[in-house]
Amino acid sequence: MRNPNFFPFQRTYEQREEKLDEEHVRFLESSSEILCIPSERDALLRFKHHLQDPSNRLSSWNASNPNCCHWEGVVCSNVTAHILQLHLNTSLPPSDDDDLDYYPYLEYPEASEAYLRSRFGGEINHSLVDLKHLSYLDLSGNYFGGKQIPSFLGAITTLTYLNLSRAGFDGNIPHEIGNLSNLLYLDLSGAASGEIPYQIGNLTNLLYLDLENDYYEPLFTENLHWLSGLSYLQYLDLSYLHLQECTLNHHNQPSTVNFSSLITLDLSKINYPDGISLVPKWIFGLRKLVSLQLRGNNIQGPIPDGIQNLTLLQNLDLSFNLFSSSMPDWLYSLQHLKILNLGSNAYLCGSISDDLGNLTSLVGLDLSGNQLEGKIPSSLGYLTSLVGLDFSENKLEGKIPFSFGNLSSLRLLDLSKNQLNGNPFEMFRSFSKLSILLVDDNLFQGVVKEDDLANLTRLKKFYASGNNFTLKVGPNWHPSFHLSELKMNSWQLGPSFPSWIHSQKNLIDLDMSNTGISGSIPTWFWEIVSYAADLNLSHNHIHGELANILKNLPSIEIVDLSSNHLHGKLPHPSVDVSWLDLSSNSFSGSMTDFLCRKQDHPMTLQFLNLAANNLSGEVPDCWILWPNLVEVILQSNHFVGNLPQSMGSLTELESLNIRNNTLSGIFPPILKNTNKLISLDLGENRLTGIIPKWVGKRLLNLKILRLRSNRFLGHIPNQICDMIFLQDLDLAQNNLSGNIPKCFNHLNAMLLSNRIMDSFIHTHTSHGSTISTILWVKGRDIEYRNLLGLVTNVDLSNNNLSGVIPREITNLDGLIYLNLSKNQLIGQIPPSIGNMRSLESIDFSRNRLSGEIPSTISNLSFLSRLDLSYNHLRGEIPTGTQLQSFEASNFVGNNLCGPPLFVNCSSNRQIPDDDHKGKKSDGHEINWFFVSMALGFIGGFWVVVAPLFIYRSWRYAYFNFLDDMWYRMQSFFRL
Repeated sequence: MRNPNFFPFQRTYEQREEKLDEEHVRFLESSSEILCIPSERDALLRFKHHLQDPSNRLSSWNASNPNCCHWEGVVCSNVTAHILQLHLNTSLPPSDDDDLDYYPYLEYPEASEAYLRSRFGGEINHSLVDLKHLSYLDLSGNYFGGKQIPSFLGAITTLTYLNLSRAGFDGNIPHEIGNLSNLLYLDLSGAASGEIPYQIGNLTNLLYLDLENDYYEPLFTENLHWLSGLSYLQYLDLSYLHLQECTLNHHNQPSTVNFSSLITLDLSKINYPDGISLVPKWIFGLRKLVSLQLRGNNIQGPIPDGIQNLTLLQNLDLSFNLFSSSMPDWLYSLQHLKILNLGSNAYLCGSISDDLGNLTSLVGLDLSGNQLEGKIPSSLGYLTSLVGLDFSENKLEGKIPFSFGNLSSLRLLDLSKNQLNGNPFEMFRSFSKLSILLVDDNLFQGVVKEDDLANLTRLKKFYASGNNFTLKVGPNWHPSFHLSELKMNSWQLGPSFPSWIHSQKNLIDLDMSNTGISGSIPTWFWEIVSYAADLNLSHNHIHGELANILKNLPSIEIVDLSSNHLHGKLPHPSVDVSWLDLSSNSFSGSMTDFLCRKQDHPMTLQFLNLAANNLSGEVPDCWILWPNLVEVILQSNHFVGNLPQSMGSLTELESLNIRNNTLSGIFPPILKNTNKLISLDLGENRLTGIIPKWVGKRLLNLKILRLRSNRFLGHIPNQICDMIFLQDLDLAQNNLSGNIPKCFNHLNAMLLSNRIMDSFIHTHTSHGSTISTILWVKGRDIEYRNLLGLVTNVDLSNNNLSGVIPREITNLDGLIYLNLSKNQLIGQIPPSIGNMRSLESIDFSRNRLSGEIPSTISNLSFLSRLDLSYNHLRGEIPTGTQLQSFEASNFVGNNLCGPPLFVNCSSNRQIPDDDHKGKKSDGHEINWFFVSMALGFIGGFWVVVAPLFIYRSWRYAYFNFLDDMWYRMQSFFRL
């Protein structure tokens, strides 16, 4: 929704039409009723016949009402009775709040059902050409089914205003539009694709040209020479243009183009051939510019100084670029700025200057998503006209300045994801117009009282999670606001369930997780959230049963009640729930009633987490009723038996975790059909048999394969090497035998060059959930979630594997964790292990490895754990920064010497056989030098001490000597 304050061209257009409007008003006041011309009325009826009007907006267009000048959307001439204007647009509904008024770059509000029903459709009939005096045609906001813009519109040469924006058109812009030489206003935004016809350059009277293409494919063009004739343009929007040549990037203003009249220029999201652009220097000469938008163009380097020449700027949008400087000082001299958006530049750094207070006209300020640091300047309090302020996702720190309380006009405030501290609610008391307040993920702390929230009467969205607040209010407190979204994660709200929530009857999104709430959920609460879409009460101390409560929430889509003390049977979710997390509770019994209850419609559930409960029995055979499941987590329960046949029907399944149960049988053959699997965890069960070859042939998208702590036997199938996306392979604690496959070097995701590439795609399910895995590192299990895309692991420990460590495995230079311990491996550690420069942990302990430790192992600069104990290794431990820092216990059980062991290599060298007369040294012979020295010390000690025990006179003499020496020392120190 655009703010008209930033588009003065509209006033110029209105002035040209003002004379006709004034005459119209005077005529209506002084004359009798005007009757429209019959031929034009018939043309309108033919036009209506081809339209689709589901809401019957054109009910007045009928033969029984012959005066078409009174029809809906029709304006006639007050002199000639000719039809001059057709206002047949469908406007998007206004937002529930007015926060869009001051941010023209915010998204349009979501289209309501009423809006969709009121749109016109069908076809645009040729009869419009019969309206010989039509000057104004507005069909924007409708939906004409992707049809091309009718070429016959170019025959209505009387048009001065044509608006087809976002009317559901597609295809090429007809070149006939270039015949409309009288056009002042042309808006085809979101209405076409293909190339821009050069004939548009014939519209030399244009004041307004909008070819933005946000909703459809971009408009393509090789050059923009057709712009040269549009010298009167005041508004030009070419955003989302796809250039085949870098015409807009010319640094010198083209001599054939005169844009000196431009007031508004929007070149956002231009698709440049090389993907990266610079700000064209010719823009700096547009001294009349009031609005400049260059959003999302990947512009690099510092913010160009030439912008300071545009002294009339009111709207400057440079967001979503790659600016890498600090905010220039000249920026604070643009006194007319009302909207400044430098958000999401990622590399914009430095601090916010006190000179920010000079921009007293600012209405909207967005500096979010950058690297800004330091404190918020106190001069911010001078910007008393601010309506929207967004400092989120920076590195700002310290307390909010006291002057912040002067910003009483604020409607949107976003300070989230910084390092701010203190208690900001003291400054928020004056924000009576505030509608959106986002302060989550900071270091805020303190007590929030009723008075701090009393004036926030218009508050609708309140995000304050991830801080350390305590809410202290009376039991009868009724907030003055009525929220639609509330996120208070990590507040202290308990111990009792907060009764003030009873007054919030418009909640759509509620997060009160980790807030210290105890007791049961009151009955009235389920009425409050009956139309909510997102509910999160996880990580509290809530107990009780849920019965069928969730089934009676018709709008609920996301439910997270994990990590509480809920018990009883699993509750039945409503049909529309897409995310259900009941993990870490005490639900018990079979899940048959939960899973096998037939519904009138297929369940839409995509994410199901029932981990860490007391569920038991076999996994029910009813998964065919849940066809949309993407992620299933049943770990840490008491399930027995094998996976049921119907689980093979889950063709959309991307993550399956049933570890730590008592499943038995062979590797589940029903998983052959789940070829979209990214993560499979069957660890800690009692599965037996071999790992089938088809695992590597059918489950080619697997990123995580975890079969740890089962009873699998046989060889590791070579087909696993075909799983090129595999980054976590855990087959530890089974009965596997045979050699380690040499083809492990085919696991491309464990190569350094591919480790980061596409990591997001393969560690997130299609519904947005972050896949996690458990790695056994340093003797304990560690869960990886957000960083999983950067973690690689091979764990084959505690099996019966034999043979040598294949040299090919050292090609995995992106591998981080490697554990081959507790097997029967022989031979040497491959000398090429030094190539695995990403390794952080190596465990080769308790094998039969021999030879020396390769000197190349000292190249592993990231190594934080190394265990080579209990092998047959010999020789000196290689010298390296890392190796000497490890515990000696990591090298025991070998014939090694040197730090960190206390065995000196020079004294531990083997003496040739002929010097020992055929006797071999085992490194444990007696060192007679140390023996004789110990015997001498003991003998000397008793020679001196023994007479003191035998002769009393000797003892008296000895102690008198000590007393005399003590007296002399005291006398000396007194002096």
